[in-house]
Amino acid sequence: MTYLIDLNCPQCEQKYSPSIQQTYCTDCQSPILARYNLASARGELDRHEIGSRPSGMWRWFELLPVWDKDQVSSLGEGDTPLIQLKRVAQNKSFDQIWVKDESLNPTASFKARGLSAAVSKANELGINKLVIPTAGNAGSALAAYAARARLKSAAVMPIDTPSVIIEECRLFGAETILVDGLISDCARIVGEMITSGDWYSVSTFREPYRLEGKKTMGYELAEEFNWQLPDNIIYPTGGGTGLVGMWKAFKELNELGWLEDQNLPRMISVQSKGCAPVVEAFNSGADKCEFWEAAETIAWGIRVPLSLADKLILVTLRESGGTAIAVSDNEIIAAQAELASQEGLFSSPEGAATLAAFYQLRASGFITPDESTVLFMTASGVKYI
Repeated sequence: MTYLIDLNCPQCEQKYSPSIQQTYCTDCQSPILARYNLASARGELDRHEIGSRPSGMWRWFELLPVWDKDQVSSLGEGDTPLIQLKRVAQNKSFDQIWVKDESLNPTASFKARGLSAAVSKANELGINKLVIPTAGNAGSALAAYAARARLKSAAVMPIDTPSVIIEECRLFGAETILVDGLISDCARIVGEMITSGDWYSVSTFREPYRLEGKKTMGYELAEEFNWQLPDNIIYPTGGGTGLVGMWKAFKELNELGWLEDQNLPRMISVQSKGCAPVVEAFNSGADKCEFWEAAETIAWGIRVPLSLADKLILVTLRESGGTAIAVSDNEIIAAQAELASQEGLFSSPEGAATLAAFYQLRASGFITPDESTVLFMTASGVKYI
């Protein structure tokens, strides 16, 4: 049984029931977050027993938001490999660099985790028409998990989304709507769909449960590092679900008493110079981001002009002692080629951006040779051919 208690707004602390359909806090325009009875879980759950279960994200079931296991829509997501970068590290005099390879999830991206959780909870609540504005990979993940659960889905995406992803959505049976614009333009169309019909939006942070799936990346990292976390996590940031989700996971693990020490990672956000609202807000000391006009980058997944969770992203970076950094498309292309030729990893542009960011942070001294760093390869480069 899940230890889920309720949902709460981190801004005004208003409570919401997880037994009915929820979106976000309309008073604060803030995401709402799932809260668990971790005091009870601490006395009853065993981290080693969880580790002995069949692999996959749902072995953490008690710390996820679904009550009935029969409602779970799963395709084997989670437990992705942690790969040490041996040649890149050797060439750069660093020996503690790892990639968390999320490309081996179903639909070849980390979006599988969040959409498995969101679709499963929607299924449990009797919601049967799900729509999403997407830069691509979230749309294909929704389509796949909705098909698995026999729910209807719609993906609204920019017309320049890679054709592989567009066809993938269509094959999974999703209504696929192409928009001449950015993900923010897609979001406006989704807004019209949920207002005029019976569609439910699973857009980033406009429902509470994608975050819960993404947080399992943090659980896995703790386990893979023998319950001592790495010094730095570099994460490509568009909507920021994974960044905020992992920070939530680390705090939950602390409350459970499962971490061997209290040193949490520095969370580092990487964006493209062509769309860097988080970087600009972080560097200016602002507590929220401004909409990024004329966003343009080859890294479609981080071409997000503004996230609903901008405040939570900035809080995460500052609480963790992390930072935000922007890289150019040329740096992304070079890093993508290096990961492929030196390590045999074909990363999406977003994932390759983390290596480009690592080089900048190493050159500035923010990351030192004795520190351990995990880069998140969020999707396969095959999706972008």
